[in-house]
Amino acid sequence: MTTLADPVPGGRPGEVERADALGGELAARGVHGIVLAYVDTAGIGRVKTIPTAGLASAAAWGVGMSPVFDTFLANDHIVATDVLGSPDGDLRLYPDLDRLVALAAQPGWAWAPVDRVTQDGERHPGCSRTFLRRVVADAARGHGLAFKAGIEIEWSVGLDSAPEGEFVPAATGPAYGATRQVELSEYTAELLAACAAQGVDVDQLHPEYAPGQFEISVGALDPVAAADRSVLVRQTIRALARRHGLRVSFSPAVVAEGVGNGGHIHLSAWRDGTNLHAGGARRHGMTAEAEAFTAGVLARLPALTAVTAPSPASRLRLKPSQWAGVFTAWGLETRECALRLVRGTAGRRAEQANLEVKPVDLAANPYLALGCVIAAGLAGLATGAVLPEETEGDPARLGAVEAAARGVRRLPASLAGSLAEFRRDEVLRTALGPVLADAVSAVRQGEIDAVDGLDDERVAAAYRWKY
Repeated sequence: MTTLADPVPGGRPGEVERADALGGELAARGVHGIVLAYVDTAGIGRVKTIPTAGLASAAAWGVGMSPVFDTFLANDHIVATDVLGSPDGDLRLYPDLDRLVALAAQPGWAWAPVDRVTQDGERHPGCSRTFLRRVVADAARGHGLAFKAGIEIEWSVGLDSAPEGEFVPAATGPAYGATRQVELSEYTAELLAACAAQGVDVDQLHPEYAPGQFEISVGALDPVAAADRSVLVRQTIRALARRHGLRVSFSPAVVAEGVGNGGHIHLSAWRDGTNLHAGGARRHGMTAEAEAFTAGVLARLPALTAVTAPSPASRLRLKPSQWAGVFTAWGLETRECALRLVRGTAGRRAEQANLEVKPVDLAANPYLALGCVIAAGLAGLATGAVLPEETEGDPARLGAVEAAARGVRRLPASLAGSLAEFRRDEVLRTALGPVLADAVSAVRQGEIDAVDGLDDERVAAAYRWKY
């Protein structure tokens, strides 16, 4: 479990001593540097690195970093809010020692996610990891709830020898095909070994639908640790690819046409060790609370997509009848619905049942995405929200009258449409707080402006290697 406590300048009791011991252990294993990692508002992974000998100091006093990155765009241009985006100020990056791990795919390096703290020792209101930790803590205090979460990772594997900027698939076999698995056998075997060495339990690794595409599903953890794990696994996938003469993209749309890369969220709510999505008296074994939570997420999906599908490239992926979940519909094991109830295997449903949120991709900051989904669900729980009738099959095939009766409508087809919904949504904006909510709004608007006038092919190219 990830600690729910905020960093403390000078370190919590025993923390500096622990960091000193961990640094010594890493040094003895040939680790020379530590990657301090976080994800910015645009969904880009940002890092600073320190020598292994500096871990104790970082645990005590953090490492400096400018707050300006809260309003960076994916192309490294800077936008601004009333409090963010200037060259002024400084923050401290505090590594989470519970998540520190030696990187199996990058010999000589270790990795740790960070919380960002002000120079005065307060929570930085733009820190997405701190935001998610606060949402989880509030759910525990206010509702007695805990969560288990997992984030699917889909990525496209290309040849590093391809012409500059182009994507040439590194595997030519068919979707889910044995041929494709053989073509990249050494790479994927090393990925499994690296995950195991880093303590990441893998549920599945397989070829996916699009050319050169693969997917890895990893074990569920508490939401903060699940978001950390998503960042770590992507770092591992990318590092291994470089060693095999490959190049990977997690962009929602590597090319303009066809199926893109998703990052579906799986989430279950628990109380006192019991999964609320299983064993209940409501539909498909849900408890009344699980239904209300699901209804809360469903109601806020149009606004949520400003966080879960935040790139202009996301809209190239969010197309009907491509399993992307682009309608406000839910269903049992229905992969075209935006919310898919996963019951799990008979005999294991008490541990496996969960809610899958499909209009999510890996341009999303995983801390923001999970935090906002949970906040939406908790709002539904607080108001006793009611789930509408479930949808079977493809919602795109519903007639207008039936769709309206079920409350099924198309999610915003543009990032501008999602942003407008987000700006009107008081639940999400309140959960994020004004500083972070305004950063999300400014960065999304900046991305919209950055691609103004570009056709789909040029939008895909603009973001192909950003994520």
